[in-house]
Amino acid sequence: MSQDRISCIQQQLQKYFDGLYLSDVALLKQVFHADAVYLCVTEQPVLQLSMAEYFPIVEQRISPASKKQLRQDKIISINLLNDTMAMVHVQCAIAPKYFYDALTFVAVNGEWKIISKVFHYELVVD
Repeated sequence: MSQDRISCIQQQLQKYFDGLYLSDVALLKQVFHADAVYLCVTEQPVLQLSMAEYFPIVEQRISPASKKQLRQDKIISINLLNDTMAMVHVQCAIAPKYFYDALTFVAVNGEWKIISKVFHYELVVD
């Protein structure tokens, strides 16, 4: 049973990575809960956005795919806390930034969705 939940989360993570790489909001909307919170803790004060604020930023961004950037998607860990909640740590790159994400997933009506994205990034110098 837990393997099924992990597989579902992994499928959602693939959509998450693809959505970021392609700047595809339609894909990201399949992964994020409508009430999800986006928090960047790299700088102070912490940047907090709703999905209504975050999705237009993604739409306006030139996609890493269009620039043929190397994908560096990594699932570091998936920790099932119970039947309806999981903590997931992932890493990915959207040049010139490398991201370290802590994603909280919740199961809503049998579907796993990100309810919070808390992340830090580092600037990568070539």
